[in-house]
Amino acid sequence: MTPLWFPLTVLSAFFLATSDATTKRALTGRNEYLVTWLRIAPTFPLFLATLPFITIPNIGDDFYFCIFTGLPLEAVAIILYTKALKLSPLSLTLPLLSLTPLLLLVVPYLLLGERISPMGGAGIFLIALGGYLLNSGRGETGLLAPLKALAREKGALCMLGVATIYSVTSTLGKRAIAASSPLFFAAVYLPLLVLVLTPFALYKSRGELPPVLRNGTAKAVVLPAVCYALQALTHVYAVNLTNVAYMIAVKRLSLLFGVLYGHYLFKERGGILSTIIMLIGVFLIVAGG
Repeated sequence: MTPLWFPLTVLSAFFLATSDATTKRALTGRNEYLVTWLRIAPTFPLFLATLPFITIPNIGDDFYFCIFTGLPLEAVAIILYTKALKLSPLSLTLPLLSLTPLLLLVVPYLLLGERISPMGGAGIFLIALGGYLLNSGRGETGLLAPLKALAREKGALCMLGVATIYSVTSTLGKRAIAASSPLFFAAVYLPLLVLVLTPFALYKSRGELPPVLRNGTAKAVVLPAVCYALQALTHVYAVNLTNVAYMIAVKRLSLLFGVLYGHYLFKERGGILSTIIMLIGVFLIVAGG
């Protein structure tokens, strides 16, 4: 029987890829900071509204430590992600996000004491390798171009920072969920994240907020926002049921879904070999993780 965390993670990956693809469409001719903020802003009322109906767990210092350590890091990661998309080509930045599963071989062990089986470790490596090849091979810049770009591309450095930060925030999130509950964590963390990002987003998009309803920006981010909220909800439940490294590695299937969206929506090409490598990695994690 397939463990419950696996279908939840695949759903989370699908919703994330859908949110990313529709966000890419919404960004055309629009302020990227405003679109990014509008994408996550609906999580504030959606998750905050669930608080009266949630059993409030007994929370202690560990929960508060994870929340208030993770929030500024998460905000920085979102800003760096936006800057990476703006400053450099996707073929030079997105592959570096595949490094997060590799970093998660170490970080959860240090913060949570989670151990990875040899077969699970091999699966994580294959998913990271497949994700890297899947995206770096989409351009004509060569497979090593993303790594070489670190020396000259600010966008590549930004995405490397995102990959590193996500390895920490994912682990802190798992720790906070263990100290509370998945839904309570989401109902507290996501609205607070919106509050942290709001002043920065409003400053970067000053003068552009009043015409949001008239110029179609608000309408364009409805689907990205809904999918972002759904990926967050499935994420917090899935990560509570298995090792962080396994869950995040499988969630990198969002890169595969992203390639499919790129093919059908943006006429981009993807690699079959990379897909096979990632799927073998998923099989190893489910079978031996």
